[in-house]
Amino acid sequence: MIDPNTLPYRANVGAALFNHAGKILIARRTDLNRFDSHPWQLPQGGIDADEDPRLAVLRELREEIGTDHATILAAIPGWLTYEFPPEVIARFGNRHRGQRQRWFALRFTGTDMMIRLDADPHPEFSEWRWAELADIAALAVPFKRHIYQRVATEFARFATKQGD
Repeated sequence: MIDPNTLPYRANVGAALFNHAGKILIARRTDLNRFDSHPWQLPQGGIDADEDPRLAVLRELREEIGTDHATILAAIPGWLTYEFPPEVIARFGNRHRGQRQRWFALRFTGTDMMIRLDADPHPEFSEWRWAELADIAALAVPFKRHIYQRVATEFARFATKQGD
């Protein structure tokens, strides 16, 4: 059996995408049981070798939700980390113990019709919705909750209605 502590963290970016009403985009993962009570997450994904995290977050939005119509508002300084549970480590081939993430707050500049979960041939999400920032931690899988709580605290100032 592999000791998870010997495995590296996967470099990753996360997107807290706010609309003009101050709501945040959450999406239901396709690879979690439909009856799981915590299948929701914010868009996130790996950083390619030598890729700038600011470019990576926009690329991930394009890949995961079909649009990068967004403006970066802020970033949480430094990296946030979380550990995968053993079953997730095994599912991903025992390559990573968890993820280290750079989180960005972004303002969505498009329309809801531009969000296309089917833009990628292998969609990660089956549905999406706008949610209250305060609700995101409770909707996430337990091993990510402390990250989502930190995101909610750090980016609370963006969860406000913008002028018309």
